[in-house]
Amino acid sequence: MFDDTAVFRIIADPLVQTSVLAMIGASATHLLLRRHPTLRLLGQLALFFALTVLLLSHGILPYRPEQPNASELQRAVIDMAKIIWWANAAWSLTIIVRVFLIFERQPREGRLVQDLIIAIIYVGAILSVIAYVFGAPVGTLIATSGAVAIILGLALQSTLSDVFSGIALNLAKPYSIGDWLVLSAGIEGKVIETNWRATHLLTGGNDLVIVPNSDLAKARLTNLSSPDRSHGVTLTVCFRASTAPSGMVAVMRSVLLSSNLILSQPEPSVQILSLDGGAVELALVFRVADVAIASNAKSEILDLIYRHARAAGLSFATPGDPAGSASQRSEADETPFGFHTTPHRLLDSIPLFASLTDDEKEALAATMARRTFRKDEIMAEQGAVLKSLMIVRSGVASIVRRDGAHGTELERLAPGDFFGEGGLLTGAGETGTIQALTFVVVYEITQDGLAPLMRDRPAIADELASLLSKRNASESLRLGQGHGAVAATTIRPLRTRIRHLFNL
Repeated sequence: MFDDTAVFRIIADPLVQTSVLAMIGASATHLLLRRHPTLRLLGQLALFFALTVLLLSHGILPYRPEQPNASELQRAVIDMAKIIWWANAAWSLTIIVRVFLIFERQPREGRLVQDLIIAIIYVGAILSVIAYVFGAPVGTLIATSGAVAIILGLALQSTLSDVFSGIALNLAKPYSIGDWLVLSAGIEGKVIETNWRATHLLTGGNDLVIVPNSDLAKARLTNLSSPDRSHGVTLTVCFRASTAPSGMVAVMRSVLLSSNLILSQPEPSVQILSLDGGAVELALVFRVADVAIASNAKSEILDLIYRHARAAGLSFATPGDPAGSASQRSEADETPFGFHTTPHRLLDSIPLFASLTDDEKEALAATMARRTFRKDEIMAEQGAVLKSLMIVRSGVASIVRRDGAHGTELERLAPGDFFGEGGLLTGAGETGTIQALTFVVVYEITQDGLAPLMRDRPAIADELASLLSKRNASESLRLGQGHGAVAATTIRPLRTRIRHLFNL
């Protein structure tokens, strides 16, 4: 039989009670509540409070060395209980740091200062255990370790420079994880990690550049993501001085208005930089939402500059281009985009009819009609089934998809863009309402104009079905309703609908 007195003596032992309470609390806070920071903090604080009450009830003061008249066994029990108390004190402080200080929401790669504070907490706990549990003179220990610290400091001078530079950078916060930096050495990249020794930058070419913190602290850097994520871009373009600069500015404003990637606020602007007898130099100034899309925005704007300039009959030049060179241009350059060859050239500009021969394009161009729309005029309602394909000759239009009272702009149309192909080829309705943002000129292709060409060469239906399928897949991807891989699965039904609609 068990001796009840011995059992009660074991249960009443402070080390046993402290150990059991510590194990139960650690299991609850570090395992069950590890994904709930606030509950974990409350549980850890409750455990620490219970340990404090338990030790004080047994007359044990964790912050005071024990009296030397205690037995060896009693001192060992008390020392172990104190160590458990100081360990839980350190855990409680670290959880408070993670929950209430500003570092918890930062990515793991950017928590250098948090790691420093937690390291100080653990060092303080260890020194407290040395002082209050083992009774060692901490001040003397630190003083005698000064020589060792000097030797280590000299040996680790470069590393310590990186460490303290990293601490300074994290306190000053000139950048954060995800920011794009440009260094004085010409290095440009996105910050993906900052640790005790270095900062890691990912360049646009997907190369990893590791910059020591000490070098970064002394470098002159430009944060492209500060004070906000938007980024300003300036592009210059030169035209031959064949028309008034105000007309060129109006055309370039249409370029900015038709862009799908730049921000509308702050409002983009066009500036005249220089003017001489041969050329007019303009600057297009705009912002994008993030520096990561600046390259795509530049490509889009340059493409739009070409299309709008051709539509307006503007010719490109270089600064200082002699005035007399204008007379040396070829006849093809002097013919404005969209003069008597406009329908044919429009057919050349869109991929939907790229497979047609010149004779077929000429026959189709002869059936095309010119239409105009005033600014703010509705060109097509959402869901309307258009019986014509509209190719934009000049101007800017917007496609807005409405879901109840909420409207989402899907795309802006510029010269060379088209709409209505779904209704013309398959009888499908428009995905959004199309509205003219400026005075818009379009050329119209009707079913009656396209039908003779389709009957003469039925294979055109297969080619149009393939191109239309890819366009529909891209549109679904933009709306978040699918992915690009569905294009191949829709070619056959589109081909069937086109052949049925045109009685092929």
